[in-house]
Amino acid sequence: MLTPTQARTWWTVTLAAAAILMITMGARQSMGLFVSPINSATGLGVVTISFAMAIGQFMWGAAQPVAGAIADRWGPGRVLVGGTFLMAVGLALTPLMQSAFGLSLAIGVLTAAGAGAGSFSVLIGAAARKLPMEKRGMASGIINAGGSFGQFVFAPLVQRLIGGFGWMGAMFSLALISLAALPLIRPLVGDRNAPQQPAAPHAPADRGLRAAIGDAMGDRSYLLLHAGFFTCGFHIAFLVTHLPGEVQLCGLPGNVASWSLAIIGLANIFGSLAAGWAVQRMRSKYVLFWMYGSRALLVALYLIAPKTPLTFYLFAAGLGLTWLATVPPTAAVVGKLFGHRYLATLFGLTLLSHQIGGFLGAWLGGIAITRLGSYDAMWYADIALAGAAALVNLPIREAPVLRTAAA
Repeated sequence: MLTPTQARTWWTVTLAAAAILMITMGARQSMGLFVSPINSATGLGVVTISFAMAIGQFMWGAAQPVAGAIADRWGPGRVLVGGTFLMAVGLALTPLMQSAFGLSLAIGVLTAAGAGAGSFSVLIGAAARKLPMEKRGMASGIINAGGSFGQFVFAPLVQRLIGGFGWMGAMFSLALISLAALPLIRPLVGDRNAPQQPAAPHAPADRGLRAAIGDAMGDRSYLLLHAGFFTCGFHIAFLVTHLPGEVQLCGLPGNVASWSLAIIGLANIFGSLAAGWAVQRMRSKYVLFWMYGSRALLVALYLIAPKTPLTFYLFAAGLGLTWLATVPPTAAVVGKLFGHRYLATLFGLTLLSHQIGGFLGAWLGGIAITRLGSYDAMWYADIALAGAAALVNLPIREAPVLRTAAA
């Protein structure tokens, strides 16, 4: 049981991290709503815009191990502040860019790198340093739910902003909104000289960051975790970028896409909390197996269902239960294997694999619709990859759940 002071710290740290993720993920996961307006205004083409957003998917992941390493070495405060400003600058510059290079720089590099610095690896790593080991799983679930709530709030908000102010006005508005993350950073910084929470009992001794990365990259379980998370990135990036196009292809109004994205975010709040609860009571690799397996089944059901608004809403609700709920069990496996000392860096590297998949999901989706006239090939690839991801998690070496974690 936590003392009143510990409980207050737990809630303050967890909710502050969740609120930051709500802003960074909410804005980022709504970018797909801009594809059609940007294309209409600039004439750059869906493939070019998809490529810029695909670069953003990769950069968001590439930024995380770098931001995590800086946070592990010097603390999360300066990383989060710098990331917030970088994201705001990228969003504000996007409406001024009329070329493929400019769009790739603003959306693909600046905005994405800033959002990556204020995302899972740094936030979960910062929280892990301040929270008792038996409470980290639930905390990561709540932090993750913050990102899902952001998607629920931002998707319809962005749609309204685009309708009311045009896509340029909506981008400028998002730049201002992103700055709201700044006052939320303080609870995560704290006193660097304060005693840290103990590492997991099975974690290796601290031999430095370089040695930790070398040990991780030579660990078969860690590499299998990367392979599964690659599929998660492919799936999510394809949907957030091209779901509006799929809805349009089915002859349905644009608000079906925005509400579908919002429903995904709402459902994932419950999925993330359930995942945080589950990783404290069962091995995370089994949680990941069922999550990825359910995605393959849901996509298959979507393909044979009639394409109505209700179908999209039910599909979104089902997907939302596992959407980003893969983050708590993935982070839990990394923590069990290597402890929390370099969690921000090592989990950041798994997120890089996630976003390599994200790059391909966003980019290949644009190529599929342009050359084939539909997204069918992407859906079939999604089913195959999700099934494979479910299976590769089973051989992961994972320590049993501690009895105190279930208390």
